[in-house]
Amino acid sequence: MSGSLHDVKNEMWMKAVVIGVVLLLAGFVAYGVFTVGVGDAKHHDYEVAKDEYEAAHHAKTIAEEEFYLAQSRWVNDGEPTEGHTWDEYVAAVSALDSAKAVDEEAHHDEIDAHLSYLTWTTLGKTLMVMMIFYSGFYIVAGFFNSIQPEEEHHHDHGDHEEHHGSASPILMAAGILLFMFGFSDFVTTSKAWLGLDYEAQIGGFMLAAVGTIILIIGIGNWWREDMKGSPEQVAVSDPFTGNDIRKAGMWIFLISEMMVFASFFSSYLRMRTEWCTQWALDAGTCTEQEFAEFGVTTASDLLRHDVMTLLPGAINTFALIISSYTIVLALKTAKDTNWKPSDNALMAKLFPTRKKTIRNYLLLTLGLGSLFIVLKLIEWSHLIAEGLTIDTQAGSIFYVATGAHGLHVFIGLLVMLFMIFKADSVGYDEKNGQGIEYFGLYWHFVDLAWVAIFPAFYLY
Repeated sequence: MSGSLHDVKNEMWMKAVVIGVVLLLAGFVAYGVFTVGVGDAKHHDYEVAKDEYEAAHHAKTIAEEEFYLAQSRWVNDGEPTEGHTWDEYVAAVSALDSAKAVDEEAHHDEIDAHLSYLTWTTLGKTLMVMMIFYSGFYIVAGFFNSIQPEEEHHHDHGDHEEHHGSASPILMAAGILLFMFGFSDFVTTSKAWLGLDYEAQIGGFMLAAVGTIILIIGIGNWWREDMKGSPEQVAVSDPFTGNDIRKAGMWIFLISEMMVFASFFSSYLRMRTEWCTQWALDAGTCTEQEFAEFGVTTASDLLRHDVMTLLPGAINTFALIISSYTIVLALKTAKDTNWKPSDNALMAKLFPTRKKTIRNYLLLTLGLGSLFIVLKLIEWSHLIAEGLTIDTQAGSIFYVATGAHGLHVFIGLLVMLFMIFKADSVGYDEKNGQGIEYFGLYWHFVDLAWVAIFPAFYLY
């Protein structure tokens, strides 16, 4: 919490509930349009392509049988067989070559149709789940804060009020604890409700659900405290004397995060340097026989050879880099006491006031981060379809590393939901802009981590 104090009325929080409902409806609409609408059409195309491939493959099998028959008729012990001509053999060879070409093209079309189907269905499902999370935070936190008793706001000495202890960390820790206790049953029950062959475990599911609600209430309570604001706390002991406590805490947190991601990189580099991968085979450090027996297929083996397969990761790289820029622009605008609209008509319309400019830059950051999550899950669906699953050694390293990074992005997006709400309500300025600055440190770290992950896991 930082900056000047604000008189936050409970009615303001009902706006968060309304936003949450709108986001929830948007998620269901996205699911209906992309998964049910476009996805069903793509699934029909995939079924047609699969049938055509099966027919082409059957025709190739018949052509192979006819080729071997013609070959055996024409040549017997190295001599032409009487009554059969060279033309029959040539015709069989030509028919087999044609059948192989048709089979290969049909197989390629089937793969494209399958990946297209996965793209649209995953897009709809991901948007729906993301909107459910977004709306859940807005609705639960908004409703919880809207029913809290109103507090008097003392303008005469408000700027001199000291920061008091907060129950938010305890609530969030308790919520996470209960959620993790019930997480296994939560996953099992979710799979059962999706129609998979699992038995629902309601007890653990409810425990996880209660934990989630407590977690969101803790976050909502922190939102309320931050909205009201308080003077920035300053460290009074070495080595951070004179520095803002939140800033020092963020740097310590990021140092610990560096160690987490270092473990992912060390695992990946060990695999690359010690295991028989495609790179090792190309470099001549392992043999074809070793690759056939012990070879490991990595994500980069499936991605780096084609521009289109690299496209989601490349777009995500630019999306995060640009999002770091937009968060900096939001902070710059908050700190700029002499801010004025752009002379460009379009820019002036998009960023008409200082308050709306900060909000819109944060919205752009949220949109770019959401794009990252969507493309990441689409890419995962394609890799899983090609056989790179988490139950393989290379797959576990890839999915755990990129999944952990994606989780950091998603947590940042949830924090950004509040920042957008705050920017649109009480607003950010030079007195409370530290909140954007400290979040920006986290977001830049997430960005830099991906800049290292992309070339290592995708290109190497």
